[in-house]
Amino acid sequence: MQEYRRQERLMGSAFEFAIAIPDGPERAEALLNDCVAEVRRLEALLTEFSDTSDTGRINGNAGIAPVVVAEETAALLVRSTQISALTSGAFDVSAGALKKLYTFKNGEAVPAEKAAVAATIALTGYRQIEFYPDNAVFLPRKGMRIGFGGIGKGYAADRVRTLLRQKGVLHAAVNASGDLSIWGARPDGAPWKAGIAHPDRPGEIVYWLPVSGEMCIATSGNYEKYFEYRGRRYGHTIDPRNGLPVTGIKSVTVISPGAELSDALATAVTVMGVREGLDFIGQLPQTHCIIIDDHNKVHTSRHLHLHEN
Repeated sequence: MQEYRRQERLMGSAFEFAIAIPDGPERAEALLNDCVAEVRRLEALLTEFSDTSDTGRINGNAGIAPVVVAEETAALLVRSTQISALTSGAFDVSAGALKKLYTFKNGEAVPAEKAAVAATIALTGYRQIEFYPDNAVFLPRKGMRIGFGGIGKGYAADRVRTLLRQKGVLHAAVNASGDLSIWGARPDGAPWKAGIAHPDRPGEIVYWLPVSGEMCIATSGNYEKYFEYRGRRYGHTIDPRNGLPVTGIKSVTVISPGAELSDALATAVTVMGVREGLDFIGQLPQTHCIIIDDHNKVHTSRHLHLHEN
């Protein structure tokens, strides 16, 4: 068994693929090329920054007409609305319009005017998304926007996992900019490691998660993008229920059976806050979380054991 790795800039973020296989470097190169190609395919399909992507066409036709999209885009959007319902709107794929209200440059800033927030809230809400036969999707109000930023990289990690498994890869780790899908072990039999970064020093690992078998992990952090107002720090995650940036949490890590689910739930728990978030995660099977609050206090869900670095 040998370990092979590839790093690429994809979906506007850093991706890393690691595989452990008994074959030679030519086979590894082909597999890693397949990983990169799959994420690039998904990026072209789901990006908000292209008028021709499925997402761009849905947004561009808001208030005008339904848009027929790829079956997997429609299916991902349906699952996104289901997670929105599960989290009582703490995660909302339709919250794209709210992002334009704020600029997060890690300095002093003034929050958005209440009237602007109220007007934008009217353009937000997963219940407003309309689904029609043959994978047609419609945003009924002009100015509405969807975006897969809170679930897309997790979905990509899951798709790469499926691709590699279909090709017989039994040991691998996919890191989609902090959204991890891990299975099997390293060539020497040791488990893959998943680290939890210090919220104030992202390059420093403070805890290690024990990885055995298969695990999907996602982290949502407010320590890299934020603004301060009257001595209080506001993270870049916006509560889609009231249009306001969240406070009180620096990072949330969620472990679940799927990277897509972990990705979306990490955002939802950030919005919910420590107490509500821990209670929510505690009700889900095979799901755990780690929350680091604004005072760097670590909160974990039941039955989760961390190893300090």
